Amino acid sequence: MKLKPITLFFLTTALLLVLGGCTMLGPEHQTPDAQIPETWSEQESELFQKPSQEESILWWKRFNDPVLNMLVQTAYKQNLSLLSAGLRIMEARAQLGLVQGYLYPQSQAMDGDLFTIGTSGPAADRYYNVTSLGFDAAWEMDFWGKFRRSIESADANLQSTMAEYDDVLVSLTAEVARTYINIRTYQERIRLAGKNVELQRKGQQLVQDQFDAGIVTELDLLQAQTLLSSTQATIPNMQGVLLNYRHSLAVLLGILPEDIHTYLAGNPDSTTAIPTVDKEIAVNIPAELLRRRPDIRKAEMQTAAQSSQIGIARAELYPSFTLFGSLGWSANDMGDNSLGDIFSGNSFSFSFGPAFKWNLFNYGRLKNQVRIQDARLQQLITGYQQTVLDAAREVEDSMTGLVYAHQQAAFLRQGIDSSRKSLDLSMLQYEEGFVDYQRVLDSTRAVTQKQDQYAALQGQISTTVVSLYKALGGGWQIREGNEYLPENVKKQMEERTDWGTLLNSSVDTAPEAE
Repeated sequence: MKLKPITLFFLTTALLLVLGGCTMLGPEHQTPDAQIPETWSEQESELFQKPSQEESILWWKRFNDPVLNMLVQTAYKQNLSLLSAGLRIMEARAQLGLVQGYLYPQSQAMDGDLFTIGTSGPAADRYYNVTSLGFDAAWEMDFWGKFRRSIESADANLQSTMAEYDDVLVSLTAEVARTYINIRTYQERIRLAGKNVELQRKGQQLVQDQFDAGIVTELDLLQAQTLLSSTQATIPNMQGVLLNYRHSLAVLLGILPEDIHTYLAGNPDSTTAIPTVDKEIAVNIPAELLRRRPDIRKAEMQTAAQSSQIGIARAELYPSFTLFGSLGWSANDMGDNSLGDIFSGNSFSFSFGPAFKWNLFNYGRLKNQVRIQDARLQQLITGYQQTVLDAAREVEDSMTGLVYAHQQAAFLRQGIDSSRKSLDLSMLQYEEGFVDYQRVLDSTRAVTQKQDQYAALQGQISTTVVSLYKALGGGWQIREGNEYLPENVKKQMEERTDWGTLLNSSVDTAPEAE
């Protein structure tokens, strides 16, 4: 029995559609195994506590510094590196929408032409015109899951760029806090140095008076001047470092360095005190790192995206099946014919049917492409495992550093108290003539050094707290419920290009294919 063309077309289409949805080549993604400790080595320290429930992740608020809170919010809204990360999400959304379209007919085109033909025949028919109009379509069926794997890969890549955005945000909030703490630390050290300069200047005046009275020698006066000059010399260097930190903070906020004054000294809530956390720090169990750290999520999504690439490469080893169709109209004005007859029944023609293509005798090129993709996957799995190890190390380093910094601070406080008493006694004994000025110099130098060390250590403790919160994966939650791009940037992009709903959507789902 001879089948009608339209019946044959629908039977072939139905068969390929059924078969095309049955096979998916390549491995299914699985979260790679990784080493993670059961507990932290310093978990039992009085500095840390185990949270009974998920605490606020906006950790910078625990420093109780309004200026720091304002700086973090400003950086979140204006930082250019974070903006670039948000734009990469838009690119990944568009890329996902692109590969989704491959599930539908990949080629759909209308074409037409009009041309003149010259022949060597009779003069009347030597020249004539020909015109045609047609529509062609071709649909490669996703028989081996190549296009579905492409969608999986693009979707995982989108999730990876979202995790990358969160990772940039974690680093940004930590860097803003660290830079701000360093600014306040150097301001405090400069303040102490200035205070010591005043005290040493009074001491020098005392020696000057005694020298003028002939009580002491010029050696005492020169020693006092030397100590004063040495203390004064430390201030310009610290002021230079302070300015560098201010410039760095300006870049983090997305502003010019000359404008940072408005955010610091010009703010009514400004204070030069070093921000500190006076409460225990809540530390989650190590397994929580896999959920909270965006760099780990990013590494996992990269393995997922690459896993799908293996299935795409394997599909090239097998034949591809395509449905094609073409319909058109053609006419000429030779003899009694007319170009106006193009839409008459005799001018119409069509063709349709299935086709296949199989890359044979590829000399191992296609198999090696599969091997390449598999090797890349194994590299990313190894990278994921390394990322988890690094994350655990960062937490351990921060916790250990915090414990020993607090121990050091306790000893320094004792040293400062002792050195102050020593300075008072040595000055009293010097005025009464019981000791030479070298004792006073040594006591003064000890007080100055220990005060500076203690101020620097206070800043170190606070920056270590910041490092611990960063290592625990805090900070990215500030963006929850917010758009990835600011309104002015979205407006610029929408004026250039039709982005549909991709720019306005804050929901982490795949875009609709258009």
